[in-house]
Amino acid sequence: MKIGILITGHPPDTMRDGGLYDQYFARLLEGHSFTFQGWSVCDGDFPESVGEADGWLITGSKHGAYEEHDWIPPLEAFIRAAHAARRPMIGVCFGHQIIAQAMGGRVEKFSGGWAVGRTEYDMGGRRVAVNAWHQDQVVEKPEAAEVFASNAFCENAGLLYGDLIWTIQPHPEYGSDFINGLIRTRGKGVVPDALLEAANARLDKPTDRMQVADMMAAFYRKERA
Repeated sequence: MKIGILITGHPPDTMRDGGLYDQYFARLLEGHSFTFQGWSVCDGDFPESVGEADGWLITGSKHGAYEEHDWIPPLEAFIRAAHAARRPMIGVCFGHQIIAQAMGGRVEKFSGGWAVGRTEYDMGGRRVAVNAWHQDQVVEKPEAAEVFASNAFCENAGLLYGDLIWTIQPHPEYGSDFINGLIRTRGKGVVPDALLEAANARLDKPTDRMQVADMMAAFYRKERA
């Protein structure tokens, strides 16, 4: 199964040793017999059609879904086209947000502040820990979406749109080393120091990122009518 990855942002220049974000997801989903191809849509590189991959994934980004970038409207159109063509799609962080916005929800810079580092979510009665890095969030979910993950800070942290779209606000592709890098490069002067210090103190605690990777793989592979 070929997964097309729509890259909507890039790591900080000093943190490119791990490649672009498509490579992070390729490593996260390694062992599930997928093949991958990335398109840097934030640089204007789009697939010719939704048929170029069997399933799609939209990455995280430093940009806001509500910002006025030339690539945002065609990305929203691509999302709706993929849904109409019944191509399974996953969105992570910005991907989660832009899919919600394209499908009729609302995204905004959350007045409650930031979620940074290891964060726990309720997923169907289970506590699942995943690394987060966001202030923006989905404040109104699309009518068609069902919540499958949430916590007190982020009500719509995981959304399921029937059997075709699965999205999540935190970052299963980020290990503690990447969060540590973000604390050093993108956190200072943007995220409150107390939150950065608390996230730094949790860096050595395990997450359930590989369990989430298994959920993502199972979603792609599930049988659909």
